[in-house]
Amino acid sequence: MGAARERAGRRRSSLTPGAQLAAAIDVLTAVDTQERPADDAAADYFRRRRYIGAKDRASIATHVYAVLRHRAALDWWLHKHPVEIGPRTRVLASLELIEGLHLEDIARCCDGDRFRPSRLSRDEERLLRALAGHTLRHPEMPRAVANDLPEWLEPYLERVFGKGLEREMTALNGPAPTDLRVNLLKVDRGTARRTLAAEGIAAEPTPYSPVGLRLRRRVPLGNLAAFKQGLVEVQDESSQIAALLADARPGMRVVDFCAGAGGKTLALAAGMANRGKVVACEVSSWRLERAARRLRRAGVTNVERRALTGERDKWVKRHADSFDRVFVDVPCLGTGTWRRNPDAKWRMRPEDLAELVERQQQILRSAARLVRPGGRVLYATCSLLREEDEAQAEAFLAAEPDFTLLPMARIWGETIGGASPGGEDYLRLTPARHGTDGFFVAIFERRPCPTAS
Repeated sequence: MGAARERAGRRRSSLTPGAQLAAAIDVLTAVDTQERPADDAAADYFRRRRYIGAKDRASIATHVYAVLRHRAALDWWLHKHPVEIGPRTRVLASLELIEGLHLEDIARCCDGDRFRPSRLSRDEERLLRALAGHTLRHPEMPRAVANDLPEWLEPYLERVFGKGLEREMTALNGPAPTDLRVNLLKVDRGTARRTLAAEGIAAEPTPYSPVGLRLRRRVPLGNLAAFKQGLVEVQDESSQIAALLADARPGMRVVDFCAGAGGKTLALAAGMANRGKVVACEVSSWRLERAARRLRRAGVTNVERRALTGERDKWVKRHADSFDRVFVDVPCLGTGTWRRNPDAKWRMRPEDLAELVERQQQILRSAARLVRPGGRVLYATCSLLREEDEAQAEAFLAAEPDFTLLPMARIWGETIGGASPGGEDYLRLTPARHGTDGFFVAIFERRPCPTAS
């Protein structure tokens, strides 16, 4: 009974600032030692501590993501002092340099009491005194450190952005908005917006996607009736746009070749008004199972889920030349998603890029076998690197003479309307320029068979 009362009391009370710091350190330790994505580590931590309320979770996440976004700059400062560099000292430095707390405030949080971090060591006290009065940035920092990106990636990104690198990295190191895609199988955008408003959630139309809504603040979406009823799905505006550009129409046969958890599959099916067929292909069975739950909630009935052993699965050969559209969202470094997944950038290595570039071309060329003459292949990445984007499109065209590039300016006008905001031949979206995740799209058409004379 005593333990039950204690748990109930913890459920009713908010965490102290010190307990929030201790939780942030625990999550960051799990990210480092278990090499887990931050969102997975945080979700698991909170799942095992259901007494932690929404406001406390938000505060903990603020501490965690401040460290993950700015780890390079924090480590630059820590290297100047005789302290062990790890989750605890990064959090302490972040409190001083980013959140503006003073030594006395931090020491009160770190008093060694139950659920709070242990007392500051003498070295930690000296560190915080030395950091007092400083901001995160320092003129002596190397450019990569000042922009909080891995040093080896700097030349790749500089080739893309040039003098605009700082602006793009500032956007990438900020928080991402919550974008929703309206499920046109059930509701239009205006009705969905009013439904959210009735639940106290303010949302604005996204600037480019005609089926998107952007929330003004973060909310627990799982509790919303609009979400439970399948009226909206979480999907960044860039991903919504890619699905629209595929121009999947009612009655078509469509493949989502790297379907993942089914976000773009849902968007494609909605655009087809549940008429025709979408095949969601994926090598991960658990992702396909997760997609099944989302499909049911959205009221999608024209999707077949297909588990593949790889890009050269026998199913691909058996179904060659038989689809109108093939959507290929390949695995990539994910540099365009750093706003949501800042921890990912610190796990990347040059050899990862080399391996991905080779695999991307293999996946694209194998998936392209599925499209019929006159049909289209859409190649997409959430990458900002030319090596994964334009260079892959050019390599594909050089290797596959049956395909031609469809100008993005034309396709945008035909599917979304107006002028393409991100390029004439290809689409490149970035956080600083467009407010979306970084995203790249190229569209190829397979030449029709020559008619018999």
